[in-house]
Amino acid sequence: FESNNEFAFEINKKLKISDFNFKSNINLSKLIFKKKSTNIKKYLPNFNETIEFNDHKISFDYKKNQLKINGNGKINIEGKNDKIIYEIKKKDKQYFFKTTIDINQNSLLISFLNYKKKQNLSSILKLSGIYNENKQITFNEIYFKENRNKFLINNLKLNNIYKILDIDKIELDYKNKNKIKNQIILKKEKKKYIVTGEIFDLSMIIDEIMNSKDDEDTSSIFNNFNSTIDININKVHLDKTDFSKNFLGNINYKKNRINSANLKSNFPNKKKLILSIRTNENNEKITTFFTDYPKPLIKRFKFINGFEEGVLDLYSIEKNGVTNSKLTIENFKVKEVPLFAKLLSLASLQGIADLLTGEGIRFTNFDMQYSNQKGLMTIEELFSIGPAVSILMDGYVELDKLTSLRGTLVPATTINKSIAKIPLIGDILVGKKVGEGVFGISFKIKGPPKDLKTTVNPIKTLTPRFITRTIEKIKKN
Repeated sequence: FESNNEFAFEINKKLKISDFNFKSNINLSKLIFKKKSTNIKKYLPNFNETIEFNDHKISFDYKKNQLKINGNGKINIEGKNDKIIYEIKKKDKQYFFKTTIDINQNSLLISFLNYKKKQNLSSILKLSGIYNENKQITFNEIYFKENRNKFLINNLKLNNIYKILDIDKIELDYKNKNKIKNQIILKKEKKKYIVTGEIFDLSMIIDEIMNSKDDEDTSSIFNNFNSTIDININKVHLDKTDFSKNFLGNINYKKNRINSANLKSNFPNKKKLILSIRTNENNEKITTFFTDYPKPLIKRFKFINGFEEGVLDLYSIEKNGVTNSKLTIENFKVKEVPLFAKLLSLASLQGIADLLTGEGIRFTNFDMQYSNQKGLMTIEELFSIGPAVSILMDGYVELDKLTSLRGTLVPATTINKSIAKIPLIGDILVGKKVGEGVFGISFKIKGPPKDLKTTVNPIKTLTPRFITRTIEKIKKN
C-alpha cells in the first residue's frame, strides 16, 4: 500500500500532546484476511478461510477523539470479485457503520430460508448499524435485493457470540429453491411478536426439527428469548407439493424453550393438522399432535415410499432432556419399505413381499412407544397389525452410528385362519395342508445405517406378549 498523511498537534508546558489531528489517504493494493469460520461459510459457500481486499481507496480522518473512515474497492473470495463501499465513524466507545456490497459474482446462501443466490447474478446488500466495544452489534437495517427477491431486517441486536438479543421487524418476499414464493412479515408489538403473511415454505424448518440431534437449546439463535409469537399465515407449504391453509395459533417461549403452543391448519382435502404443547407444574412439556392427513410428514422418511391414507396421533412428555412418546397411526398402507421387503424375502414370505411392491400392504394399527435422549432413540415396543402381516419389535437407534432391533413377524393367517382361503396368498403363508408352514419368524437387524445386517429364524410358537398385544388390537378393531 501507499499513503499520503497529514498530522498536527500541540505540546503544552508540561510536554503533553493535545489537539492531535490526523488525515491519511491510502491506496491499498491487497489485504489478505484469513480466518476459519463456519459462520461465514454458511452464507458464502465459496469462502475457504481467505478473503482478499484489492484496490481499495481509503481515507482516515481523526480529530478531537473522533475517527471517520471511508473506503471502497474489490472484495475477492476464491477468485471471484465483487465491490464494497464502507463508512465507519468512531465516537466514544461506539463504531457507526454503513456498508454496501454488490454481490454479483459470488453466491449467497441462507439455508434456514432455503434461499440461494447463484453466481453471476446481480444483487445488493446494505448494512448499517452500531458496534460497541463490548462486541455487541445493532443492525439498524439489513437490506438485500436480488431481482424480485427482497429481505429486510430492522433493529437486529446481537451479543458477542452472535445470539439475537432483540429484533423489531423482518420482511421477506422471495422465491426459494423449491420455486415457492414466500411473503411474510414479523413485527414486534410491545412484548410479543406478530407473524402474518400470504405464503411461507416450512419444509426446511420441519426437516431441521425432524433431523435435529440436539435435545438442548444450545443451537438456538436467540440469547434468552422470552416472548409470545402470534401466527396468521394464509398458506404454508410442508414440501414442494403439499400445503395447508389458514395456519393459525401462538407459541410461547421461556428462556429459549417453547413453553406452550397451539397451532392448527386445514389441508385442501378438508383434513386437519393440530399441534398443542403445554408445560405443567412439574416442568414436564406435554406435546400432542394430530392429523388425519399424515402423508406429507411420513414421506419425509426416505425408507418409506408410497404411504397413503391414515390418521396419526402423537403424545409425548419431555423432562430434563428425556422425551417419552407414543405414536399411533391407524388405517394406512405402504408400498415400499426396503428393510421390510428384505425381511419378508429372507423369511420366504414372497406373497406379502409382492403385495408390498404392488398395491401396498394395509395396516389397521401401528403403535410405537419410544424415548429420545441426546441422539439415542430407545424403542420400547413397536407393534403393527394388518390383514396380511403383524410385527412386534423393540431395540434402539443411535443416530448416525448404530441400529439394533429385534422382533417377531407373523403372517396374519397364523392368527386368523380365514385368510388362508385367499387364493395363492393363503397357500404361500400357511400351506395347503394342515401343519405346513410356520407361525412366523423372529428377526434381528443390526449395524451402522449404511450396512445393516438382517437375520431371520422360523418360530413354531408365539410369545405370550405377542399374543396378548394382537388379541387386544383385534378386540379393539
